[in-house]
Amino acid sequence: MKKYRNKTPEEVMKMVTTEIIERAIKLGKKQNRTIFISKTSGGKGTDVNTLNPRTQEGRENLEKFLTPVRRHYTFSGLGDAEEKNSINWRKLNLPFCRRALLLFQVAVSFFLKGTPAKNKFLRWMGVHVGKGAEIMQLVWLDHFRPELIFIGDNTLMGAFTRVTVHAYEGAGKFRYGLVEIGNNCKIGAGTGIGPIQLENNVRTLPGTTLSPYLAKVKEGSVVGWNPPPVKTPVKKD
Repeated sequence: MKKYRNKTPEEVMKMVTTEIIERAIKLGKKQNRTIFISKTSGGKGTDVNTLNPRTQEGRENLEKFLTPVRRHYTFSGLGDAEEKNSINWRKLNLPFCRRALLLFQVAVSFFLKGTPAKNKFLRWMGVHVGKGAEIMQLVWLDHFRPELIFIGDNTLMGAFTRVTVHAYEGAGKFRYGLVEIGNNCKIGAGTGIGPIQLENNVRTLPGTTLSPYLAKVKEGSVVGWNPPPVKTPVKKD
């Protein structure tokens, strides 16, 4: 989306979090629920009503809460699915029309080949794609909040790679975060990526799972089995 273009990851994270907080306040009042946001995956967190950007006090509290901007946040208090006044976490994130459009866009992008036209399509979808990036066919990019995905210049993403910015943890609790992939990275086919920061020139071997095991990978690193887990057959006499 245009409003997220040419923004830093921190700026986008702040915008997205503020939007979700505003929806949480609105839906919480409607369903008579108190929703919390936390800077960590555990803990009760902060009542979103105290962070209302439409009031002077709320704006000040929100600015303090988002200084500095964290790489991930957790919402809780939505209730489990069987509660009458529970709030669906997908609805809290985005309105129905935007969710439906993103599902369609992701489905289309999944089958597009790694061409400049695909990069343009992904940018329209909200993903930040650098110049010369190649995102192969069958790469799945999360439809939850694609604007939280940053892919650097001249980076290659192999087929069947999965990039997700969110995780639903059950009982009305979910978390989301930034995915930053630097310049000149080589992401091997079938790599699984969650909220993480990959610096420039990082390479992942095929089938590697990065998150939740790693939060940051330093420049020039190679991630995966080294050497590959090959068991040499025992020679019989």
